[in-house]
Amino acid sequence: MTIIIQLLSTGLAIGSIYALVALGVIVIYRAANVVNFAQGDFAMAAAFAATVSATTWHLSYWMAFLFAIIVMVLLGILFELGVYYPLRNRSFLPVIISTIGASILLQNLALAFFGPQPRQVVSPFKIHVVDILGAKIDPQYLLIIAVTALLVLFQFFFFEKTLLGKKMQATAQDKETARLLGIPVTLMIAITFVYSAVLGGAAGVLVAPIFYVTTGMGVIISLKAFAACIVGGFGSITGAIIGGLGIGLIEIFGAAYISAAYKDAFAFGVLALVLLFRPQGIFGEKVSEKA
Repeated sequence: MTIIIQLLSTGLAIGSIYALVALGVIVIYRAANVVNFAQGDFAMAAAFAATVSATTWHLSYWMAFLFAIIVMVLLGILFELGVYYPLRNRSFLPVIISTIGASILLQNLALAFFGPQPRQVVSPFKIHVVDILGAKIDPQYLLIIAVTALLVLFQFFFFEKTLLGKKMQATAQDKETARLLGIPVTLMIAITFVYSAVLGGAAGVLVAPIFYVTTGMGVIISLKAFAACIVGGFGSITGAIIGGLGIGLIEIFGAAYISAAYKDAFAFGVLALVLLFRPQGIFGEKVSEKA
């Protein structure tokens, strides 16, 4: 039982990181019909921002967290203006290529400014473990799960209960109709990019005390997040959350009970099975077109 609790906490924490990044992918996809391949690099950029501010300016973890979120707001604005906006009237493919280029640019900028040496953010907790029913759990894992739960609750409250959230939903559903109703579609899409960058940034800062911060960490997170999106059903917010948590749990339990050497393979094995037997994903819907 003790081992199960430890594995559950670890799997849910890692899955929460994938879920946050996957959620950012989905909100941009729904609003702008664009798959952002740089979403994982938002997490990397925020992790570096938190690391540098904590070591250079000696900020606390929470102040470094706030600084990283501010950086991500600015990065989200620049990303929308520089990567998406100039190509907004083009087809699907050029925008995707643009996001891939932005991903490569962000990784190389991080390499140029911060170097190849891995870095780590110091945990905000003075205690190293928390005892839950005999299981020794890293408090950072509990923080990740708690913050992810709060962000998911905020997500549903914001989009269902606020006027701005409903405008963003209307834009995601039908841009032309939203524009005819007087909704500033361009502004709504820009806000969506900022929100997506903040989600990715939060994931990066949360995971930074657990894993080393490197220029390649965003790629690894992105791959698992995209797997989560497809498993959950691409375009489904609920699917992104469930898919991310599921991928994290499968990864951790597979590493513990089958083989740690193939930890990364389990997620993609599940992805292959889903594509084979339910291509639309768990929460996806079949779409048929008339010839």
